[in-house]
Amino acid sequence: TQGGGGTTGSHGGHVEARFTDYEEGMAAAKAEGKPVLLDFTGWACVNCRKMEEQVWPDEEVANLLMEDVVLVSLYVDDRTALPEAEQRIASYGGKDFKIRNVGNKWSYLQASKFDRNAQPFYVMLNHDGEQIGGSAGYDPDPALFIAFLKDGLQQFH
Repeated sequence: TQGGGGTTGSHGGHVEARFTDYEEGMAAAKAEGKPVLLDFTGWACVNCRKMEEQVWPDEEVANLLMEDVVLVSLYVDDRTALPEAEQRIASYGGKDFKIRNVGNKWSYLQASKFDRNAQPFYVMLNHDGEQIGGSAGYDPDPALFIAFLKDGLQQFH
């Protein structure tokens, strides 16, 4: 528990993404004048849960995630079928990607845009959808995650 009389803010150290859709998150970020933090995650991703349980509740991390960025969690293993009109086959790295469900869509976005296919994977974007700052993956040290977030925020402003 934190000392100092409950200084974890109104979220009590619990952080959850407001959006699970890229386009909705980008629109909110533009409206609020904040960068987007993409959280490529998965329901079955053990290290994703560890980050959410061990790093995100850190007081400084929680404040940055809730106040300074628009957090968008994209689940690469979401099996929800996409509307027929959005289903397609895309290619990346000489392979065909069958984009039939929400998870395929986010997995393809991660691979094609950031050349990564592991989760968790965190990256900050400006309003043009361009990466700002570095990227982060699984590391249980809140200080490293804070440094990653502050680097992106500094480049955004």
